[in-house]
Amino acid sequence: MANIQYFDVILKPLVTEKSMSGMEKKKYTFLVHPEVNKSQIKEAVEKMFDGVKVKNVNTLNRDGKTKRRGTTYGKSAKIKKAIITFTEESKNITIFEGL
Repeated sequence: MANIQYFDVILKPLVTEKSMSGMEKKKYTFLVHPEVNKSQIKEAVEKMFDGVKVKNVNTLNRDGKTKRRGTTYGKSAKIKKAIITFTEESKNITIFEGL
């Protein structure tokens, strides 16, 4: 595995209806690098956002879908999602406010 820094772990926040409703329970959803583990995700979130303490990290791996164009077949990219639960005393993330 390549040397992945903490700012390379989180690719982007995932904004859906289900992920936005989880914010009330201090659960945030992010798309993460497919090769990172839970401890790397926890460390990256605590370094990137001030005043945040991670309680739990759940991950979901999704293989790429098979696509077809004419007679050739291919696959889309793999996706890994992380659902991160914060402790009760931690602050909210400001990038999600106002959405």
